Amino acid sequence: MRPSLSLLLAAGLLLTASSGQAQVRRKAKAPAATPAVAPAVAAAPVSDSVALRKIFDEALLRGESYDNLRYLTNNIGGRLAGSPQAQMAVEWGKATMEKAGFDRVYLQEVMVPHWVRGGREKGEIVGNKDKGIKVPVCALGGSVSTGGKLKAGVVEVHSFDELQKLPDAAVKGKFVFFNRPFNDALIEPGAAYGGAVDQRAMGAAEAAKRGAVGALVRSMSSARDDNPHTGTMRPATIPGAAISTNGADKLSQLLKANPELQFELEMECVTLPDEKSYNVVGEIKGSKFPQEIITVGGHLDSWDLAQGAHDDGTGCVQSIEALRLLRAAGFKPERTLRAVLFMNEENGNRGGTEYARLAAQNQETHVAAIESDGGGFTPRGFGLESDAATLAKVAKWSLLFKPYNADDITAGHGGTDIGPLKEAVHPKALIGYKCDSQRYFDIHHTAADTFDKVNRRELELGGASMASLIYLLSKYGL
Repeated sequence: MRPSLSLLLAAGLLLTASSGQAQVRRKAKAPAATPAVAPAVAAAPVSDSVALRKIFDEALLRGESYDNLRYLTNNIGGRLAGSPQAQMAVEWGKATMEKAGFDRVYLQEVMVPHWVRGGREKGEIVGNKDKGIKVPVCALGGSVSTGGKLKAGVVEVHSFDELQKLPDAAVKGKFVFFNRPFNDALIEPGAAYGGAVDQRAMGAAEAAKRGAVGALVRSMSSARDDNPHTGTMRPATIPGAAISTNGADKLSQLLKANPELQFELEMECVTLPDEKSYNVVGEIKGSKFPQEIITVGGHLDSWDLAQGAHDDGTGCVQSIEALRLLRAAGFKPERTLRAVLFMNEENGNRGGTEYARLAAQNQETHVAAIESDGGGFTPRGFGLESDAATLAKVAKWSLLFKPYNADDITAGHGGTDIGPLKEAVHPKALIGYKCDSQRYFDIHHTAADTFDKVNRRELELGGASMASLIYLLSKYGL
């Protein structure tokens, strides 16, 4: 039966203000519906629209994500796996979930790497007559120390293929400078990151094979500034350092004028024995299908240069908030919900791997898993790793998210932490929360990733979007 105008209005497309003060804008005459819109409108249940409005009202009027993030970032700060700050964050996460009133809160033990940056990180371009130009650098995660000051010539490359074609004499005893920039023609910054990050991950290892003494890697960003971007690298026998984009441009320019210049690098990083740490798990038991689990999470660890606000403090507080919102709005989930703060995503993913191992060991049934690890910016929608039928089912809910501009539901990447679940327990969908990412890689893995870069409304809207998807998954399953 074709829905009446009153039913379409009740579906929430024209609801305004909070749910307690909602008003329906009356129209004298129904506008003509296009064929592309009418079927989607007809598919939106009234009760679901009202439920989502209730969730968003709770988030925008009484949300707790922002205050939780303020404490995590300002009182604990950077939380590299194995550090005392990481343990403080575990304790914070457990206490925050308990305060939220979840049915069960517990820890999952996991052994994690313990790499320490050290106090001294210096980089200098040395030209004619030993005249030096200081440039901002930072050690890549897992790098070895330089063992004091390390000075050598520099050879610039833009790809591994270019490195392989160089004669041994052009590489041996030198720094290999990987200077492939982001492809700024790409609309999605994540795609540009994916097209450049292999040089950070594997650059030092590949350079070591050719007899280089160190690797310098252009920071993973399209921003032109003096912030070096750290990140994990594969184990190598030579040091690997990130150089800021401004520093990389300067080094490249000077090399063209003087191929014989040298670079001096000093870093004191060290790898210590593995440390015991934990995933933090909060659970609300399902009322009808408690054996079916929906996981939502972010990673609790962060790099040590700043406070780890967008990466991934926002994902952690949003995951906790998503469950709190559902409880505060009075909903009783039909399926069991878990908020998981994963440990060690940045330099090992051992938390995500252990969570999946335990899920398989306990023969758990996971309907879906959601991850927020792209920053706390304005919500846009969700990306699904799933079969076509599952994607089509979830995409039908996009109309419900349209009033909140979070209706971009398409195929996409789920997330690093939830990735191991795919083979371990075969959930129907791995889902990545998508937000506006244009600014993300300006601060990603840098000293600029601080609390002041997070907007309260953007953060709370993201938590509400995640809670809304969880509400629908819990009600309808997959």
